[in-house]
Amino acid sequence: MVNRYAWWKHFIIIVVLGFGFLYALPNVFGSDPALQVSPERGASLDQGLLRRLETALNESGVVPKGFEMTSDRMLVRFDSPDEQIRAAAIVEEALGRGYTVALNLASATPGWLDFINGRPMYLGLDLRGGVHFLMEVDMDAAVGKAEETYANAIRGQLRGERIRYLTVESIEEGGIRVRFRDASDAQKALEFIEDENPELDLSVSESGSEIFATLKPNEAERVRRFALDQNITTLRKRVNELGVAEPIIQQQGLNRVVVQLPGVQDTARAKEILGATATLEFRMVDTDHDARQAASSGRVPPRSKLYYERNGAPVLLQRQVMLTGEYITDAASGIDQQTGGPAVFINLDGP
Repeated sequence: MVNRYAWWKHFIIIVVLGFGFLYALPNVFGSDPALQVSPERGASLDQGLLRRLETALNESGVVPKGFEMTSDRMLVRFDSPDEQIRAAAIVEEALGRGYTVALNLASATPGWLDFINGRPMYLGLDLRGGVHFLMEVDMDAAVGKAEETYANAIRGQLRGERIRYLTVESIEEGGIRVRFRDASDAQKALEFIEDENPELDLSVSESGSEIFATLKPNEAERVRRFALDQNITTLRKRVNELGVAEPIIQQQGLNRVVVQLPGVQDTARAKEILGATATLEFRMVDTDHDARQAASSGRVPPRSKLYYERNGAPVLLQRQVMLTGEYITDAASGIDQQTGGPAVFINLDGP
C-alpha cells in the first residue's frame, strides 16, 4: 500500500502521542497515605521541627517514607494507611497546639515528572469518594448584627450633637427604635440621623416621640452579600489546611455554600476544621517587660501572655482584651501610605 501522507505528518502524530503518554504517566503511580502538617498563627515550620517529628516517629517504630516541606506546610508520606493512622496520633502529641494535622493522599508522581508539571488526574467525589458539605449562612443574624452596629453609631452621634434621648435599641421584629422624651427632640434627631445614615429608612411613631429605622433594601442586600463572601473566603482558607486537591467551594442559592472535598479520609477532622468558630481579639503589647527574657526563662508576668510571631520572635500581650471582632463593621486590604507595605484597614462601629 502506498503511503499517501507526508513524513512530517507522521512525525507530528508520533510527537503528540509521545507527549500524551508522558503526561498520562502520573496516573500510573497512584498516591501515598500522608499526613499534612499546617502551622497556625504564631507557629512556623523549620528543619528543627522536621527532625523532632522524625525522631518521635522512629522511636515509636513508625518509619516514614519521606518528608516534604514548603513555607506553609509539611507532608509526611507512609507506605500504608495503618502507618498513617498510627503516625497521626504520634505527630499530634509531638507538635502540641499550634499545628493542624490532617490525613491526606499525596501523589506519588516522581520528581522528574512533577518538574515538567506532570500531575495525575484529580478525581471527583463520584470516583474517589470524600466529603460533601452544604452550609447555610444565617442572613438574619448578619442583618441583625448590622442593625446593632447602626444602633451604636446612632447612640454616639446623638451624644456628639447633645440631643437628648431615652434609649437606642434593636427590636426583635427587626430594625432600630430610638425613644425620646418628647416629639421636639425626636424631630430634631430625625433630620440629623437621616443626614448621617443615608443607608437607613426612617419613620416616626404616632406619638411622635419614637423613631424607627430599618436598613434600605440595597444596604440589606450588601450586608447579606458581604456575609456570604466572607464565609466563602474563610472556608477556602480552612480547606487549605486539609491539603485537598481541587476542592469545590461555591455559592448555592442565596444563602448556602457547597463544599466538596474529594479524597478526604478523616471526615471528622474536616468537619471540625470547617465548623470551627473563629474569634478576633485585640490586646495591648506589654512594654513593661522583656518578651525574650520571658520566653527563655519561662516566667511570664501574671497580667500578660506570651505569643510568637510568624518569624518565631516572642511577644508579650496583656491578658485584658481591648477589642473583639464584634465591633468591626468592615475590613479591606490596602497599602500603608507611610511604609509602602501591605496593610489591613478596619472600620469600627463607634465614633
